[in-house]
Amino acid sequence: MNELKENAEIYELESMLAELPQVDCPIREFFADGLYIREMTIPAGTAVTGALHTKGHVNIVTKGHFIVHTKDGTKEYHAPQTIVSTDGTKKGVYAYTETVWTSIHATELTDPDEIVRELTTSTEQDLLGGKNNIQLKKQKDKEVLQCRGV
Repeated sequence: MNELKENAEIYELESMLAELPQVDCPIREFFADGLYIREMTIPAGTAVTGALHTKGHVNIVTKGHFIVHTKDGTKEYHAPQTIVSTDGTKKGVYAYTETVWTSIHATELTDPDEIVRELTTSTEQDLLGGKNNIQLKKQKDKEVLQCRGV
């Protein structure tokens, strides 16, 4: 089965979320020998979707109460929690409380654009934290229209 079909529910959620006001989920990036570490803080009451990952990786959640939906189903968790994601995984997450989610990826790359191309099917502009994030751009465009009285 292809990834698009397997992850159809999450793509549908992602499409719906893109139309809603966007929430700031601060991103911090770290590098160590052969590792890229990406930490995101998800505010309470926020739903997010992740990129479709082409390689397996480890997620460590150090804070929060949340649910995760993947092609394999939905599970509820309380931090601390370690979750292994296999290749072809796309996640939908809802944070009941503020959640700190850290993904750890094996790569020698250090440029965020290159890392996104290597590890996901997304582009850097698709991802929260990306300098040209599509969701944030849509929200800013809506805010400009609202300010103009449209």
